[in-house]
Amino acid sequence: MNKEQVAEHIKCLIIGSGPAGYTAAIYAARADLKPVVYTGIVPGGQLTQTTEVDNFPGYPNGIKGPELMEDLKLQAERFGTQVRFGYVTKVDFSKDGGLHYAEIDGNTVVSADTVIIATGATAKWLGLESEQKYNGFGVSACAVCDGFFFKGQDVAIVGGGDTAAEEATYLAKLCNKVYMLVRRDEFRASKAMYHRVINTPNIEVLYNTETEEILGDGQVVTGVRVRNNKTNETKELAVTGFFVAIGHKPNTELFQGILDMDETGYLITKPDSTATNIPGVFAAGDVQDHVYRQAITAAGTGCMAALEAERYLATKED
Repeated sequence: MNKEQVAEHIKCLIIGSGPAGYTAAIYAARADLKPVVYTGIVPGGQLTQTTEVDNFPGYPNGIKGPELMEDLKLQAERFGTQVRFGYVTKVDFSKDGGLHYAEIDGNTVVSADTVIIATGATAKWLGLESEQKYNGFGVSACAVCDGFFFKGQDVAIVGGGDTAAEEATYLAKLCNKVYMLVRRDEFRASKAMYHRVINTPNIEVLYNTETEEILGDGQVVTGVRVRNNKTNETKELAVTGFFVAIGHKPNTELFQGILDMDETGYLITKPDSTATNIPGVFAAGDVQDHVYRQAITAAGTGCMAALEAERYLATKED
């Protein structure tokens, strides 16, 4: 990165354009930080690939994911945020409170006083064509987001870790029956979560079970074909919902070796803060949250990051 050829200086650079990024932009713009948002390769983030969003406050009749993100974008722009389609390809953060640098699309270099990272996380999928075909039409990677739509119905969830176990018990409160598809002959989840699952009467755990195909009528999910990887026996389960709970991957490759991360790649922020280990660099949303992963919690940390960026700049000016 050639710092001698800085094309522009930005007071508050926001990397990512999901609920965290756009909320940070709204607050930063209102604080006159003149934020610039670089959207990344998926403008609007994961919610643009979601059909109905019923749990975001302020929309009593629900709203489609892409529409919600467009509303947030327009609100950020209303206060003067510049939203640019572009991808940050390299960063050089100052460890002593100086300027931070980012390379955009592999060629343009900008400097920034503060940086808010809101690059999110990506759900891990099984890799089936039918999984993508019915994504949003019976297939989901978030039981808390979409479980309500399957109230009183039979569903399946794939995964054997704590997240899968937690989501299975959540679905069991709403659904008639929950099939839990575990690839191995045992859970990876903690003993506490394991006991919670097996003591829930409407959860049926199928061990040594892999998903071969998600079945549908061309519109919505109608079932799933599974195979026992010990006996090779296949069978079909009549379900209307299929939940994938095999983990998320935080989009943090860009910051490896620069920012502190946990063993799975989530950015580590200071307690009760969005501040990273580098002064003036903040992280908001799913990129630093592996617990809640909700649009509203992402928006909340986006607000926090903008307020902290404003206070950081105020202390530097004093």
